[in-house]
Amino acid sequence: MSKKSNWKPATQLVHSGTLRSQHGETSEAIYLTQGYVYASAEAAEARFKGEEPGFIYSRYANPTVDMFEKRMCALEGAEDARATASGMAAVTAAVLCSLQAGDHIVAARALFGSCRWVIETLAPRYGIEATLVDGTTIGNWEKAVRKNTKLFFLESPTNPTLEVIDIAAVASLANSIGARLVVDNVFATPLQQKPLALGAHVVVYSATKHIDGQGRCLGGIVLSDKEWIDKNLHDYFRHTGPSLSPFNAWTLLKGLETLPVRVRQQTESAARIADFLSGRPEISRVIYPGRDDHPQAALVKRQMAGGSTLICIDLKGGKKSAFGFQNGLEIIKISNNLGDAKSLITHPATTTHKSLTDEARDQLGIGGGMLRLSVGLEDADDLIADIGEALDANV
Repeated sequence: MSKKSNWKPATQLVHSGTLRSQHGETSEAIYLTQGYVYASAEAAEARFKGEEPGFIYSRYANPTVDMFEKRMCALEGAEDARATASGMAAVTAAVLCSLQAGDHIVAARALFGSCRWVIETLAPRYGIEATLVDGTTIGNWEKAVRKNTKLFFLESPTNPTLEVIDIAAVASLANSIGARLVVDNVFATPLQQKPLALGAHVVVYSATKHIDGQGRCLGGIVLSDKEWIDKNLHDYFRHTGPSLSPFNAWTLLKGLETLPVRVRQQTESAARIADFLSGRPEISRVIYPGRDDHPQAALVKRQMAGGSTLICIDLKGGKKSAFGFQNGLEIIKISNNLGDAKSLITHPATTTHKSLTDEARDQLGIGGGMLRLSVGLEDADDLIADIGEALDANV
């Protein structure tokens, strides 16, 4: 057995998948090329037939992108992966590549706005039916199943309300009917939660978030077993072209090297900030995976290795108070991104979930006073002071 199989995540994230050229470079090389040359016409034929290993075209595969895919596989415990140009490219590919007209999707209703659009609006345009459920109760999933149900889709923790869904229970239900479970694991990161180990069949990430973690580039990835990727994703990916650029792949490789350090500090700071916020009279609700008052606290302890880098809060006074609080912050910046080295805050009702109907936002509990805080790498004491001053000024 290779020693690599015993490496802990922090070691995998520095070394796994590294492919060095004849120059023996320390840092991974960026292979900025669209195509590749062959020693002979016979060699080109053999490579296109799959009889000879090697790269053909960077829309299909590229050495730098391949390193990123292999490193993510080592971390996630997946057999294979395809890296994409963005997180939404990963979600869309994972959902559509194995479905056809007449199939049915069951998805948790608490989803990022664009994810919900893919399930609720895009898929039905191609004859794929979709049902949205309150994903926190397994009975809701069971009731939604039809004879043509082929796919389950969920985020956990969810965006922005940080609900936690029982991945193992949903995976078991999927297995019982011959369906596949796709999990968007962005909020938990691959360090805090392992969906494949819990029974999920496919995992997707927006690598733009924690994996890059420094606001530099877009990226995404789909991970699963090799058979599913070969049968379903490979041709979809090859012909529709949602490929990741080599430069972005290299940037993401650099992000992976520091992922454990960043996530650990962000999580520790977020827990302290959540405790501070829970004691403020201006705030009616604090949702944080890791606190005992989280609605699914027992499930969080069973399913996740740690808390979260994100906090969801509701301010008394609605939108006016939420806007005033955001505008009073100095260190924490207003942005709809998350998982960044910089602490970021957004108002979901007017940004990430703006496209939802009022009724849909009400169902999810996304009101005018709700804010999503992504905790960065700044000193936690400075962040708490910044938040306290903005709350005091907003009375």
